Amino acid sequence: MIVRTLTVGPLEENAYLVVDETTRRGVLIDPGEEAERLLDAVRDERAELEAIWLTHGHMDHVGAIAGIVRATPVPIHLHPHDRPIYDSAAQHGIVFGLRVEQPPPPDRSLADGDTLHVGTLKFSVIHVPGHAPGHVAIHGNGVAFVGDCLFAGSVGRTDLPLASGAQLERSLERICALPDETIVYPGHGPATSIGRERRTNPFLTGTVRITGLDR
Repeated sequence: MIVRTLTVGPLEENAYLVVDETTRRGVLIDPGEEAERLLDAVRDERAELEAIWLTHGHMDHVGAIAGIVRATPVPIHLHPHDRPIYDSAAQHGIVFGLRVEQPPPPDRSLADGDTLHVGTLKFSVIHVPGHAPGHVAIHGNGVAFVGDCLFAGSVGRTDLPLASGAQLERSLERICALPDETIVYPGHGPATSIGRERRTNPFLTGTVRITGLDR
């Protein structure tokens, strides 16, 4: 498996290209900005793009979708609880002084327990609301793409519309039940591991409370 991290846009969001080395089939996870750069990465890996998987619908995670699907029509996967956020991406961008091209409607719904495939690789979907109501983590092959739930040394914001600190606490318990050696690929910042965060993240050790705090 190839995992390429491409940090894009003014909010430095991590988009991920995942490629099955056996079949050269790939997916983009959370393509937040810079569509052409992401498509260049797909070409560099000699991959055939099969889908876009979204951990959630916030504007900084969806801004490149329209450009990507114009060039390479592929299905967009999103949890339905995040549809109101997704459908307001361009409007939310204006609030933050950013131009976000509104992505087209998602094609497929994600749900807790779903299995996603790319080539010979399989991933499971874990519904982890809190930062956003339809937030999911995508786990498999020793890695977890956790969006904005968990970061190296911190956790996701709960002061945004439709966010919930109580839900995020429960979701982090689910994420941290994964094996310690699981590599965590977050929506912002460097990669980490479940074991490291369980030991050192102040929001997980109880040093800092989650509710009402941002990252």
